[in-house]
Amino acid sequence: MFGISPLGWIHTLGSLPALPIALLMLFRYGGIQPRSGLGKAYGAFMLLGVITVYPLAHSSTSVGLATVTLVLLVVGFTVGWLPALGRAGVYIETISLTLTVFLLLVPTVTEIFRRVPEGHPIAADLGAPILKAAHLTLLVGLVLVLVAQVRAIRRRPAVVSPAGVRELSRPA
Repeated sequence: MFGISPLGWIHTLGSLPALPIALLMLFRYGGIQPRSGLGKAYGAFMLLGVITVYPLAHSSTSVGLATVTLVLLVVGFTVGWLPALGRAGVYIETISLTLTVFLLLVPTVTEIFRRVPEGHPIAADLGAPILKAAHLTLLVGLVLVLVAQVRAIRRRPAVVSPAGVRELSRPA
């Protein structure tokens, strides 16, 4: 079905839950919360999706996108453990993880447009105007979300942690 291999189905169905989880956290909290239960689930599903790209990739672009996504995931999930970064760590975490959502959406939209409906896809090739418009819409959405997130971080008050480290309050 849709010309997807068994590993392709594992990749698709394994990473698919990351999308609604990410959108829920973006709308509810304004960003991916990596230390929450939802955040950990997002990270696990994204990791499954990224790792399964490597044996499936047919182009260096796919490998590059997967590698960038993997690096951003690692950065986004680990930078919060470095309290010395203070405010910068919050920006790095938020931007890194938001970029992973974008990097999930671009190939997702591309694959849907290039495979559905089966036999007569919406976009015949990567240069299709409708696909370019969809990618541009995603890019505009990314910029708007990042601007809103940076503004929200700037407005958050700094607090002193139990360890005496000055840090930003996190959204509930």
